[in-house]
Amino acid sequence: MITTVNAQQRSGSSPMAQSPRSPSSQAPYLTVSVSDPAKMGNGVQAYISYKVITKSNLPEYDGPEKIVIRRYSDFVWLRDRLFEKYKGVFIPPLPEKSTVEKFRFSAEFIEMRRQALDVFVNRIASHHELRQSDDLRTFLQVDEQTMERARSMEIGIFKKKPADLMQIFKDVQSKVSDVVLGKEKPVDESNPEYEKLKNYIFQLEDHLAEAQKHAYRLVKRHRELGLSLSEFGKAVKLLGDCEGNALGKAFSELGAKSEILSIKLQREAQHLLMNFEEPLKDYVRAVQSIKATIAERANAFRHHCELAETIKFKEIDMNKLRLMRSEKLAEAEREYEELKADGAEATRKFERIVKLMNEEIIRFQEQKTLDLGVAFHEFAKGQAELAKGISEAWQSLLPKLESCSS
Repeated sequence: MITTVNAQQRSGSSPMAQSPRSPSSQAPYLTVSVSDPAKMGNGVQAYISYKVITKSNLPEYDGPEKIVIRRYSDFVWLRDRLFEKYKGVFIPPLPEKSTVEKFRFSAEFIEMRRQALDVFVNRIASHHELRQSDDLRTFLQVDEQTMERARSMEIGIFKKKPADLMQIFKDVQSKVSDVVLGKEKPVDESNPEYEKLKNYIFQLEDHLAEAQKHAYRLVKRHRELGLSLSEFGKAVKLLGDCEGNALGKAFSELGAKSEILSIKLQREAQHLLMNFEEPLKDYVRAVQSIKATIAERANAFRHHCELAETIKFKEIDMNKLRLMRSEKLAEAEREYEELKADGAEATRKFERIVKLMNEEIIRFQEQKTLDLGVAFHEFAKGQAELAKGISEAWQSLLPKLESCSS
């Protein structure tokens, strides 16, 4: 998937991201930004709303700019609509919904979610098929009351509450392993390239999850070390105040440097979180979305095979009825034609999923290479700058401390 990224997104860290087109260009463009999160309501009914700003010169959009207010459940509605309608396309994943009350409305969590939602909707807006969706236009243009009615009036799966939709999507993902490994279906697609793809996706998820886990530990370590240096700096400054001579002055400077370095470590921890850990976590979610598409392909193949088998049995029954000159032959022939039509449709659906997946995986691989390259570059650059700052800070203190010790 290729992404149009606005200026508010984390630089170079969003999966499947590219630079935005200039709105002044005459070429068709569609850019979206998610901004200004605001807490609405109180208690268990509280939620965060977001300002969604759309800029486009496409004729199907109302004017060059549109601003609407959306909440998380609206993004869920859009994701689920696309997942239902665009089989074979890797639907961009959404960030998780925190169930821990103390984190739900923390500034850090809200900002991480805002950025992830921004990435999500821009992935859709830049996708050559998804950007043509009527549901995307509804999401980007209708007022809040119309959006709420659109959610509440859906039938079938989409008539459920947002929490139920999240669980349904998780249930689909939880069954992917069984479907892909052949535990839930009698027929498996015997395609070496497809088997290679499935194995790759499962391994990629494991390795990304492991890398993200250690990235989280790095963030935690930087924060803990920063806090420790801050407390150490305060203690050493107090110690210096007791001396009042050259040693006391050196201790005071040591404490001040420790507090400055504490701030550097805290800033680097935040940088790591937004530009390294979050992109890795985002790609874990993207791979899970691919697994859901794999499950849809497996189901389509199974349905295609089951109908083909049913048609064969129906032909046998029809031949028997012809030999018997049964009056049920006409009805059987009608059912046979209906089955053939269903079988042809199932075959077309399966072949379309295969075609789309082949295109999607190429796009995913290309963008993953770019995005993870940027994420690891940001990591290495941040660590190098931090190490340089720490080294320079301590080096500047060495002459004063050496003079005291000698």
